[in-house]
Amino acid sequence: MAPAQNPVSSKHVAVIGAGAAGLVAARELHREGHSVVVFDREKQVGGLWIYSPKAESDPISLDPTRSIVHSSVYESLRTNLPRECMGFRDFPFVPRDDVSRDPRRYPSHREVLAYLEDFAKEFEIEEMVRFETEVVRVEPVNGKWSVRSTKSGGFSDDEIFDAVVVCSGHYAEPNLAHIPGIESWPGKQMHSHNYRLPNPFKDEVVVVIGNFASGADISRDISKVAKEVHIASRANGSDAYEKLPGNLWMHSQIDVARGDGSIVFENGKVVYADTIVHCTGYKYYFPFLETNGYMSVDDNRVEPLYKHIFPPALAPGLSFIGLPAMGLQFYMFEVQSKWVAAVLSGRVTLPSIENMIEDLMLSYETLDALNIPKRYTHKLGKSQCEYLNWIAEQCGFPHVEHWRDQEVVRGYMRLGSQPETFRDEWDDDELMEEAYEDFARQNLITFHPSRFLESGR
Repeated sequence: MAPAQNPVSSKHVAVIGAGAAGLVAARELHREGHSVVVFDREKQVGGLWIYSPKAESDPISLDPTRSIVHSSVYESLRTNLPRECMGFRDFPFVPRDDVSRDPRRYPSHREVLAYLEDFAKEFEIEEMVRFETEVVRVEPVNGKWSVRSTKSGGFSDDEIFDAVVVCSGHYAEPNLAHIPGIESWPGKQMHSHNYRLPNPFKDEVVVVIGNFASGADISRDISKVAKEVHIASRANGSDAYEKLPGNLWMHSQIDVARGDGSIVFENGKVVYADTIVHCTGYKYYFPFLETNGYMSVDDNRVEPLYKHIFPPALAPGLSFIGLPAMGLQFYMFEVQSKWVAAVLSGRVTLPSIENMIEDLMLSYETLDALNIPKRYTHKLGKSQCEYLNWIAEQCGFPHVEHWRDQEVVRGYMRLGSQPETFRDEWDDDELMEEAYEDFARQNLITFHPSRFLESGR
C-alpha cells in the first residue's frame, strides 16, 4: 500500500515501546503523516529481543518490590520460525554480508535484534525515540490523552497527545502454574522469564512445566548439565509417560508437590526434584493505563477490544498493537499499525461503538460455543491468516503471501515432530525459494535469490 499523500488529519501520537511492534507502528504512523514520539525504558531499540544476562532477584517474579528485568531472552535462544516469514513485508529478514551476523535460516536472538536495528536505521525511527524513558501513566483527558513519563534519574514529565498506541509487549509479567501443595514443597522455583543459562542446574533433578517452544528449548538446554529433566505438560493425557533421548522424561501434569521434596505426576510417577521451572507463558499487564475501569484484564483476556486492537468507547485515541499470539508476529505488527495509522488520519473509518461492541460480543459467543477458555481469547491459531487478511482489506494492504503462511504451518509441524532438529533440517525448500523470488521480483533484495538458496544451509 502506498502511503497516503494527503492524510485527512495529522495527529500527535505517543507510541509506548520501541520493540518490533513499536518500531513498525512509528514508521506507519509517520508514513501516514502523523507526528510520533516513541517512549522506551531501554537504551536501545529492540524490546524483548535485547538480551540481558541479568535476571530478576525473585526468580518467579512475584515480589512487587523486585527490580524488574524486561528481557525474557535466554542465551541459547534461536527463532522458532524461518527468518523469511518473520520479516516486515517491505524489509525482508535475509542474511547480511557481514561476518559478525548469523546467516542461519533459524538465527539467534542477536540476529533478530540486529535486524530490528537495521530496520530502525533504514527508516530513521531512532530520531522519534526517547530512550531511558518509562511511561508510568496514561489516561484520557478532555478527548485527548495525558502521558506521564519518567527519565532515568527521576525527572517526570506530563504531555498531551491526540492518541496513544500501546506496543509494550506481553512477555514480562510471568504466569505461574497452579501446583497443589507447592507451599510446603522445599525446592527452588523459577519462571522461564528469568532463565538465561543452564549452569545453575548442574547435577540437579529438574521439573520443567510446559513443552511448547520455550519449554522444549529450555528442557534440552538444562539436560546438558542436569542429572534428570522431567517435563510436565497438560497437552499430554493423564497417563502420559515417555523416556526421551538422554536424561529427559515426558509426563502428564503435576498432581501434587509434597513437603518431602517429591513431585507426583498425574501418571503416578514420583520424582524428588531440586527445581521447578515454569515455562507457562505470560500475563497481559498494563500497569500504566488508567481508563476509569473501562478496560480490564480478566483471565488473560484484555477487554473490551474490537479486533484485539481498539477499545470501542476509547477508539481511535487508544489502540494496542501485537496482542494476539500467532506465528506471523512481525507481519501482524505491520498490518495492525497500518490500520491504526489510517484510522487516526481519517482515511479509514471504524464502525460505530455499538457495532464494534456487537462484533466483540459475537466473537466471545463463538469462543464459548467452541468451548475455548477465556484465557485463549488472544490465541488465534489456525485463524491467524483470516484475521490478518481482514485487517489488510481495511487499509488496502496485500493479503498474507502463500509462502509466508505455509512456512509457519510447516515450521510448527516440524517443531512438534522433530523438536531437536527442526531448526537445522527442513523439508520446505520450495517455500524458501518462493519467498526469495518474491523479494527479488519486488526489488527488495539486491542479489539473485539463488545465491542464498544454493548455500542456504
